[in-house]
Amino acid sequence: MLLMPRLVPVQRTTSFFKHIPSILVNSNRSFHASQLRKAGIDEEESKVLTTIQSSLTDADNVALNKLRNIGISAHIDSGKTTFTERVLYYTGRIDAIHEVRGRDSVGAKMDSMDLEREKGITIQSAATYCSWEKDGQKYHYNLIDTPGHIDFTIEVERALRVLDGAVMILCAVSGVQSQTVTVDRQMRRYNVPRITFINKMDRMGANPWRAIEQINNKLKISAAAIQVPIGSESELNGVVDIINREALYNKGPQGEIVEKGPVPDELKDLVEEKRSILIEKLADVDDEIAELFIDEQEPTVEQIKSAIRRATTARTFTPVLMGTALGNTGIQPMLNAIVDYLPNPSEVVNTALDISKNETKVSLIPSLSKPFVGLAFKLEEGKYGQLTYIRVYQGKLRKGSYISNVKNGKKIKVARLVRMHSDEMEDVEEVGPGEICATFGIDCSSGDTFTDGSLQYSMTSMYVPDAVVSLSIKPKTKDSTNFSKAFNRFQKEDPTFRVKFDPESKETIISGMGELHLEIYVERMKREYNVECETGKPQVSYRESITMPADFDYVHKKQSGGAGQYGRVIGTLSNIEGETKENIFETAVVGGKISEKYLAACGKGFEEACEKGPLTGHRVIGVKMLINDGAIHAVDSNELSFKTATMSAFRESFLRANPVILEPIMTVTVTCPNEFQGNVNSLLNKLQAVIQDTENGHDEFTIKAECPLSTMFGFATSLRASTQGKGEFSLEFSHYSATPPHVQKQLMAEYAKKHK
Repeated sequence: MLLMPRLVPVQRTTSFFKHIPSILVNSNRSFHASQLRKAGIDEEESKVLTTIQSSLTDADNVALNKLRNIGISAHIDSGKTTFTERVLYYTGRIDAIHEVRGRDSVGAKMDSMDLEREKGITIQSAATYCSWEKDGQKYHYNLIDTPGHIDFTIEVERALRVLDGAVMILCAVSGVQSQTVTVDRQMRRYNVPRITFINKMDRMGANPWRAIEQINNKLKISAAAIQVPIGSESELNGVVDIINREALYNKGPQGEIVEKGPVPDELKDLVEEKRSILIEKLADVDDEIAELFIDEQEPTVEQIKSAIRRATTARTFTPVLMGTALGNTGIQPMLNAIVDYLPNPSEVVNTALDISKNETKVSLIPSLSKPFVGLAFKLEEGKYGQLTYIRVYQGKLRKGSYISNVKNGKKIKVARLVRMHSDEMEDVEEVGPGEICATFGIDCSSGDTFTDGSLQYSMTSMYVPDAVVSLSIKPKTKDSTNFSKAFNRFQKEDPTFRVKFDPESKETIISGMGELHLEIYVERMKREYNVECETGKPQVSYRESITMPADFDYVHKKQSGGAGQYGRVIGTLSNIEGETKENIFETAVVGGKISEKYLAACGKGFEEACEKGPLTGHRVIGVKMLINDGAIHAVDSNELSFKTATMSAFRESFLRANPVILEPIMTVTVTCPNEFQGNVNSLLNKLQAVIQDTENGHDEFTIKAECPLSTMFGFATSLRASTQGKGEFSLEFSHYSATPPHVQKQLMAEYAKKHK
């Protein structure tokens, strides 16, 4: 029997509605919709969706209604890939289930890289498609399994950029973790509706109600269970569907048979209680249920399901299902929930910019009859050349047809069109709107938009975070061809991986999202290109800024026989308040004292000066340069003179404006058994961490702290040593903050020495 606190079943009396404003209760059915919180979709979005729906043909509606584009996202080790493996097995895409770490030397289908199978982590997001039969109808899923590690966050970003819905997976013991918060933020950034699956219900200490409470409180999205577990921990037998009031049991060697039965007697009270909570939550986010709620009427099964779909699509609610992927329980109801509650491509607003009409926003209509528009969201180097993943937003893409790259106007023939199944491909003749496919032989970058040539539409790009860790790298042998080949490919595939050559130290510097990120690329160079590399010590990507304004009046004069150089700039260099990384260049010159073309050269000089700060050579952020006066010489002034004058004025005034070096501050989240809490606290204190929050669970605790990245190198080893290998942590960039004065002096001295 399930052990949990019992809440008193809610009585349907007037006191049940006392939290609703009296104006609503008294006005009975005649209240106006605006007096209740709507189902989340604002008026503008609602109008666009109505226009899209009216533009679709019956054939479009039939095809789109059977299609779902979904991503699987979660914190590290929540069971994303294990869940996807079960989905593929139950939908008939694979014949046998294999485990993530590849103990049977096969490994999970979606982890196709050897490195992924060895380390038991997902490094690259993998796409597949499968079909699921529900109520006698076949539905098609385009599915993307994404990594959990923050180092590979770009993989999650680009997957969510092109998806219509997501399954967010939580661990039943750990609940909402640090990376869950990041994933939630990414889903909100791209307006992706989600349903939640609480996994690992068979683990000791599993508590789905605590996890649901955390979704409501930490993620600030309304959530309620639509299932109740039968049994708990190792005694988990199945789940009760509280909407239909029926028990679901997974039978058969791999849980492939779902048997329905009556609700067990000992769970009847709990099921009714959780059903009341579900209806109450829906009344908060949906008009129709709110009206029934006020009238004290019991909504029908169909009304509840419709309300969940509306509120989920409107991103104001997430239905919560539960089970265990490893124990083959609760996956099939989840597949049904994807059909019932996540939107099809016609229920999501996708906008592009019409370049021919001054970048006016246009809504894309997922119809076969419309001109083709698609987005290249991911590139991969395959055995047949560059593999380009494309999401088709409108029109159709045919094998043998010509498409045009909006960025450079190049026309390209689609020689081969495939659907991906992890690392396998299946050739297709054409794909319609809402589909995800891949093609070869297209030279493009990640984020390029393609059309059939009749439109000049460009999709908005995705968010690319800043790199925070750098290290020097050089090949052990003199095989520079493969060395540069590997870098060109990795940079094209991954926008967060950056390579530059430092002319001062004559070193190649690679930058990325974390130590693991760079370590994986160094290992891939060895395996895929046969290039062994030596790496230097990891370096922090510092930034420079100022803390007070400084005026400048700088004259650049150079005479070398004939026409010389002359430029005078006057103005102010000031800091921008807040945590902005942007730099601003403004001009307020009156009376034509400096012509427009010279001011444009000043702007270029400012940008160039910001690339390399005067203190340590790192990029400058958060400064504003205003040029409000100056002078030109009739013969000697030119663009180079003003560019040089601006750069010199910037440098001179920067050093007078109380400059500071900024270091990246990371949010570090450590989870560990309770017995090691003292060890972890003292370890974090040594690293100058500021503890933000501590959460004590049944048998483990979680500490959230902010810590300078410079102290975090080697933290994985220290944590393993002080927790007997039982501690785990995640790191995520938070913000830039000024370094302590002694560190700033040291960094400036090192830079000066290196410069000499």
